[in-house]
Amino acid sequence: MRVSQLLAAGGAVALLALLAVGLVELSSHSSAQSSAPRLTVAQMRVQLAGSSAPLDSLHAQSGDLLGGGLAAVRARLSALRGAPVVVNKWASWCAPCRAEFAAFARVSVSLGRSVAFFGIDSGESARTAGASFLRAHPVAYPSYYDPSGEAGNAITDSAFTPVTVFYDSRGDQYIHQGPYTSAAALERDVRRYALDTVSA
Repeated sequence: MRVSQLLAAGGAVALLALLAVGLVELSSHSSAQSSAPRLTVAQMRVQLAGSSAPLDSLHAQSGDLLGGGLAAVRARLSALRGAPVVVNKWASWCAPCRAEFAAFARVSVSLGRSVAFFGIDSGESARTAGASFLRAHPVAYPSYYDPSGEAGNAITDSAFTPVTVFYDSRGDQYIHQGPYTSAAALERDVRRYALDTVSA
């Protein structure tokens, strides 16, 4: 075998070894994330107790599926004017939405004293489906039931799910299309687009 062939074979083996190490690290990171203890709604409320009045009213409704449609969503946004806000459009039938809910559960607790979170359960055919999903996947904020999709489309300017909208304290808006694959990625964007604490 020629030297060049030996070098190529050695390079391929080294590349395979690097890929194997990367896959093992990725697997252990994913299992560490998924094994993080899930808080109940009651535990979330305890951790967020003493927040400012507008945020406290959201925490008091943690895990609730509220009615009122677009008018209620706009009224909530109006009540939160001047505060950083994160709105997540989701649906229980949407696999990427389901996958990102753990990230929203974690970040809505870790940043929930300074950022208002709420959801829009958009395009959900049965209210019981969304309510059941919220009981199984608790988050520290309420969602609005939006069977027609009108509220979700109006707020996110998109017919797709999931979509997350960030408002900073001035009311400037940033829209993120697609799911968040980790709590770290979501927290980075909350800090960047809602809190203005991370430079782009």
